[in-house]
Amino acid sequence: MPAYALFDNVEVTDAEALAAYAAGVAEVVDRYGGRYLSVGGKVDTVEGEPIVGYPVLIEFPDLATAHRWYDSPDYRDWKKLRHSASRANAVFFGTDD
Repeated sequence: MPAYALFDNVEVTDAEALAAYAAGVAEVVDRYGGRYLSVGGKVDTVEGEPIVGYPVLIEFPDLATAHRWYDSPDYRDWKKLRHSASRANAVFFGTDD
């Protein structure tokens, strides 16, 4: 069953570094079977309090693969770059099947 990684970019502190991240990280996402479903766009909260500002949604084959990507040596430097350039929330969701 597919799993999803949802990143919400709350604050960008270094737009240039974040642009470099965006330009280079897709190859690593692809290497782990991930594909971007949505990057940014208008967010309409239809119930509850607004919780997402700038969402990035990535689909992976399953939760285990999503975690392998996130914890991988391939992604380590990209993650550091993203952390240095922005503040974000991230969740993975899906089933364990």
